[in-house]
Order: sequence, then C-alpha cells, then structure tokens
Amino acid sequence: MPYQHLRDPNINETMFRTVANYTYDWESWHDPLGKPVWINDAVQRMTGYSPDECLAMPEYPLPIVVERHRARMRKMLKDAIDKKSNNDLEFEIVSRDGNARWMAISWQPMYDDTGKHQGFRTSVRDITDRQGLKEQLRLYTEHLEQLVQERTVRITQLEKHRQQMEKLAALGELAAGVAHEVNNPLAGIRNAFALFKDSLEPTHEHYDLLDLVDKEIERISSIIHQMYQLYKRGPLAATDVTIEKTISDCVCLLEPIARRHGVTLQVIPERSTTSARLPENELKQILFNIVRNAIQASPTGATVRIEIDAKDERVAVLVADQGSGITDDVLPHIFEPFFSTKGELKEGMGLGLSVTRNLIESMDGEINVATEVGEGTTFRVMLPRWRRD
Repeated sequence: MPYQHLRDPNINETMFRTVANYTYDWESWHDPLGKPVWINDAVQRMTGYSPDECLAMPEYPLPIVVERHRARMRKMLKDAIDKKSNNDLEFEIVSRDGNARWMAISWQPMYDDTGKHQGFRTSVRDITDRQGLKEQLRLYTEHLEQLVQERTVRITQLEKHRQQMEKLAALGELAAGVAHEVNNPLAGIRNAFALFKDSLEPTHEHYDLLDLVDKEIERISSIIHQMYQLYKRGPLAATDVTIEKTISDCVCLLEPIARRHGVTLQVIPERSTTSARLPENELKQILFNIVRNAIQASPTGATVRIEIDAKDERVAVLVADQGSGITDDVLPHIFEPFFSTKGELKEGMGLGLSVTRNLIESMDGEINVATEVGEGTTFRVMLPRWRRD
C-alpha cells in the first residue's frame, strides 16, 4: 500500500494499527461482504469482549446488541455493504458483565488509491451519559406538560367559578331587591292576619285553615330571608363558639322535621368540646341548611350522621345521609341558585345550598360533596378554625 500522502514515508501498516488501537472510539473494518477484518482494542473497554472474541462472533456485532435493536443493525450492515454511509445511529448493547449501554454508530465505505472498494469502516461511540440526559429531559418535559395540564384545568375551574360568582352576584342582587320589595307588604299581611286570627274563636269551623295560612306566611318569610343571605358578601363578625353547642342548637331546631320524616340525627363524637372563632349565626345557618337537606333526602328509618373533625387550624363538619344519592347530571348544578330537586315535595325553591356555599366562601372555607347513587351523600364543610374579624 503506497503512502505518498504521508509526510514521513517510513510510517508503515503497523503504525497505522497502533494509532487505530489507541483511538478512543470502538473501530471496526469490514470486507466488502461485511465480514469483520479488524477491530481495535476499544471494543473491550466498552463491551468487555476482546477483539479476537468479536472477530469470531457470527454476525458480528449482533450478539452484543440487545434483541429489539438487532433489526436496525442488520439494516445498517446491509446499507454499509451497499456502499452507503450514515452517522450517529443509536442502539443498545449488553456488555459481558450484563450492563446495558447506549452506543451511536457511524459508517462509511473505503476505497484504495486505485478506487477499488475495500469494504467499510464503523466507528462506535458510547453515548450512555447522553442518553441518560435525554431520558431526564424527557421526564422533565412530561412533568412540565403535566403541570401545564393541571394549571390549565385549574384556570378553567377558576374561570368557571368566576362566571358562577358573577351569575350569583347578579341573581343575588336581584333576589335582594325582590326580597326588599316583598318584605314590607308581607309584614303588613302578617300583622293583619295576626289580628284577624285573634278575633276568631278556636271553635270556628275554618280555624284549622288559619294555621295553614300562618305556616305559609312563615315559609314565605323564610324564603325572603334566604334571598337576603344570597346577596350577603360583606365581612362577617366572628365570635368564640363551641362547634358541638352550635350543632346541638341546630339539631334541636330540626328535631321536629326529623321526626316528621322518621329520621334519626346522630352527632359524632357525642361528648367533646371543639372551640373555634367563627361567625356563629352564619355557622348555624350553614349547618341548618345542610342537615335539613340531609333529613329531606333520607328515607324513613334512616340516620343522618353529623361528624366533627377538628385540626389545629381547620375544622370540618361532615353531614352524611342514607338517601338515594345525587346523579351525575344533577351534581354539577346543586349549588346554583334556584336549582332544586325538591319540586315534588314543595319544600324549597333552590336557595339553600347557594346560600350555604355563599356563607362558607365568605368565611374563606370550602364545601365538598361525595355521593353514590343508591347509597347516600356526604357534605363536608371545611372552615378556618380561628377567623379574625
């Protein structure tokens, strides 16, 4: 082989092989049919196999390549035999000690000075570290995409909540205006009716109807009170309260309704003292609304469980019924004003839960619902235990 391009004509093939053996990359020389002719010593550092072992391998280097990448390496060898070249084809090997490592191979055809095809050479570089960085980048990218998706969902929820609050504010303002206009004539009707009732003897043939009228006037008054509360968003004055005492007061007020529905009210724990600083009247209204709904949703003979879960900074009250649960099509609407599932019972006009959530959010709290059709529903009210005025 002539060396007319060498500066020193005394350099021979042995020196070329020495240079090749000290090349950092794993180098191979294949004849025109793809059979390996020479492999440098770097192969042993990368794979644990000596050059002689590699030269004796059938279909070198496939026995070192992991099974799933052998097809691409077969195609690489075919392309190289067809005098094609390429760069940086990635594949994975299993070294003699069983460790998996990532490699990148480049290949090109070789010709002598006369232009005769001498086969092809391959150069393999260890890219395990690079592959590790790529995997880290992939994981970081997936994590970032997950965060973006979560933030997108959160933004969508906040936007939906904002729209709901705007709707609630508009409806609340309307409700407050209507309540104000109705309240004055209602007070006059109530006073006139009281005088009329007092003028009749209990033995009058229509006296029983007066009790019915009285109850209906009271129901209208309760609805007007709820309409006022729907619009109430100002700061609420906090006082020192005992959660169990507040619940006990609500249970006492609701016992007649519970007896009428044949429902038992159970408070857990029965004897404890959970102190807090919260707006007491609003807290009573919240618990009253939720427990009353639970009673009305329960079948005869069922139990409504009221449970207290107090932490250092938060207090939770759970109200669980044994009713029919809330269906998926109804659940998203239960806190909307004037939405009611009690139409057949004529026991409400759909303001109770709207007022309840409005009051809870005024206290920087939150309300969650867990329900299963046919099993019942649990409302969980979370409030800051110590609220400053």
